[in-house]
Amino acid sequence: MIDIGEILLNLWNKSGFSAIFANFAGGGWQNLVMLVIACVLLYLAIVKQFEPLLLVGIAFGCLLSNLPLGGLYHPELWSKFMAHEIGYGTVMLEGGLLDIFYIGVKTSLYPCLIFMGVGAMTDFGPLLSNPKSLLLGAAAQMGVFAAFFGAVCLGFTGPEAASIGIIGGADGPTAIFLTSKLAPHLLGGIAVAAYSYMALIPLIQPPIMNAMTSAKDRKIKMVQTRVVSKTEKIIFPIMVTIFVALLLPDTAALIGCLMLGNLFKETGVTDRLSDTVQNALMNIVTILLSTAVGATMVGSTFLTADTLKIVVLGVVAFGLSTAGGLVGGNIMCKLTKGKVNPLIGSAGVSAVPMAARVANTVGQKNNPSNFLLMHAMGPNVAGVIGSAIAAGFLLSVFG
Repeated sequence: MIDIGEILLNLWNKSGFSAIFANFAGGGWQNLVMLVIACVLLYLAIVKQFEPLLLVGIAFGCLLSNLPLGGLYHPELWSKFMAHEIGYGTVMLEGGLLDIFYIGVKTSLYPCLIFMGVGAMTDFGPLLSNPKSLLLGAAAQMGVFAAFFGAVCLGFTGPEAASIGIIGGADGPTAIFLTSKLAPHLLGGIAVAAYSYMALIPLIQPPIMNAMTSAKDRKIKMVQTRVVSKTEKIIFPIMVTIFVALLLPDTAALIGCLMLGNLFKETGVTDRLSDTVQNALMNIVTILLSTAVGATMVGSTFLTADTLKIVVLGVVAFGLSTAGGLVGGNIMCKLTKGKVNPLIGSAGVSAVPMAARVANTVGQKNNPSNFLLMHAMGPNVAGVIGSAIAAGFLLSVFG
């Protein structure tokens, strides 16, 4: 006879519910908490629209990896990989779906492809028409190094502190790139912090901007910059790649992909490639990257005091980067005798084009006839280059 009770008991014992509640004290509670966190992140992404294109995938990847017995992601495999006990071949054979996705993060393939898409969507014209804005992009990296020293003081190792500090660059792909190299066990917390703060730029930056600039300076109208020739736009990505890759070889992959994407856009003879990189490729890689990063948010490594420290240090880094850009903007305003609106310095963080839009919005609130968007785009795209250079420097020191 078929024993219905035994069948049901076996089904229960093999279910994820049993794995959570039968081992609740030993780790099941962590799975439950992470499932709640995943649902909260989905709410923020879908309802509040906090970086939805990435946060939906991150949240769902977190949800999948915390479903017991699902076999989609195996942290123990990656621990063995980091100890050089196994290679990618073993991960492919023994790992689950998300383990295979994560190979693209670990090899830095996804961040580099994302940078190629960013390059294809970026116009470096405002930067070329006003090269001084490079200095504002550099000044806005202050938060990266301030947060690095703060993380060291809180007990993080050098590689971990470098990974946390790069949050201040407001550049998600760069944060993932560096963290996957230096501190992969912190990837989930750093990625969530980086993208969450990027989504909160319209809330975080304006109070800092108003506190660090005078009402008079915020009303400054900037004159139209010169028109940049097509030849300049083609030569620029080539020269930047050569110079930066020779200066910091560790950043060659990021800068190379960024500038290749931009070259596709500017040549005028590779429109099909530019369109593919901006749309189809970018969308596919975003799906793979976000779910793979979310999968690393397993309860045993995410629910720690270190994650809380990362969240706090991340917002400090972001605020200090904004402040650094504004300090540079104020100095430039004084040196040019009021020809530069210091608000554009806040756009030196790498969040393109949101930071530039915030600078423009705050400027218009103080002077409705003020249009700072194109002027702010110079420091904004300089910040993309600056964050990649900062990551390359930290990787060369701690890699």
